[in-house]
Amino acid sequence: MKLNGNGAAGPLVSEINVTPFVDVMLVLLIIFMVTAPMMTQGMDVNLPQSSAPAIHSEEERLVVTIDKDRKVTINEYGVDLDALGPKLNAMYQNQQQRQGVFLRADESIPYGFVIQVMSSIREAGIDQIGMVTAPLNEPPKSSKK
Repeated sequence: MKLNGNGAAGPLVSEINVTPFVDVMLVLLIIFMVTAPMMTQGMDVNLPQSSAPAIHSEEERLVVTIDKDRKVTINEYGVDLDALGPKLNAMYQNQQQRQGVFLRADESIPYGFVIQVMSSIREAGIDQIGMVTAPLNEPPKSSKK
């Protein structure tokens, strides 16, 4: 209750003090702005450019990535080229219909190595391999060193 100057009770004020709420929200915003760039994961790959339109898929697919040092990863997890086929086979062990795989390869990787990776994927029984490229108007990423 609010007391007026002479000590008598005045009308009840039903306003919410939003200052603590705004303070908390600003702190959360700053924390988000600082941590968001650190949450980006993935490998730095310079994709070849293509004028083909993007393909949209409703289902989640595995992404096999080959970086400029010929390191192969499956969805951010490193794997040897010899173990790629058996790992993919184990991932799809309980599925009769094996969904496709997206293949991202750095543009500096020799064609023969990309074919070796594609062969390992095919040995796992996966017939659909989508090649990921960058749009023509997008500048290539600069490599981090």
